[in-house]
Amino acid sequence: MTLTQAIPGVILAGGLSSRMGQDKARIRLGGASLIDRAARRLRPQVSSLAINTNGPILLEPGEELPVFADLDASRSGPLGGVLAALDHVKRNHPEASHVATVPTDSPFFPTDLVARLSRAVDTQERIVAARSASGPHPVFALWPVALIDDLSAWLASGGALRVRSYLERRQAREVLFPTIETPRGAFDPFFNINTPDDLDTAENWLWVLER
Repeated sequence: MTLTQAIPGVILAGGLSSRMGQDKARIRLGGASLIDRAARRLRPQVSSLAINTNGPILLEPGEELPVFADLDASRSGPLGGVLAALDHVKRNHPEASHVATVPTDSPFFPTDLVARLSRAVDTQERIVAARSASGPHPVFALWPVALIDDLSAWLASGGALRVRSYLERRQAREVLFPTIETPRGAFDPFFNINTPDDLDTAENWLWVLER
């Protein structure tokens, strides 16, 4: 089956950013914050957009998006953000069967991410996640709203906090995304910024990828 209904999107910005030393959502790349870059890239792909964060968020002037925190303060990592996203969509978009999630720290993710993931959905309870040559990218995924109780029980019972562990349990499907071919060489579209050195690398690639 291919999803035909509207798919809401949520940017997961609730991480601690410990390796970066500061809130990654506020880091600027090419003059724009990572949270704004994620919003610009995901908005055309989804029916609505919201942000999951456990602290204050700063958007560009005039930009207004729904913002919500994790459902509890247990710091359950990205899966806690996914659970909050499912809850947000269930309450605000009851017609939606899935929600698309992306993190803030991968500013070059594919502009056809949601469309390609949606084509791989074969059941209403199927999770579909992205993969590239560098490996799986489980936070770039479509999550069935029908799994909200299952994921809540998984976290409440002390299930592994690794996103991949839950995806393996649910037999998630993966969609392979190709590298970006540029005059400078191949580039992984899911390159993520975890350290100051990664930010320097992203700056060096920015002019090649966005010219």
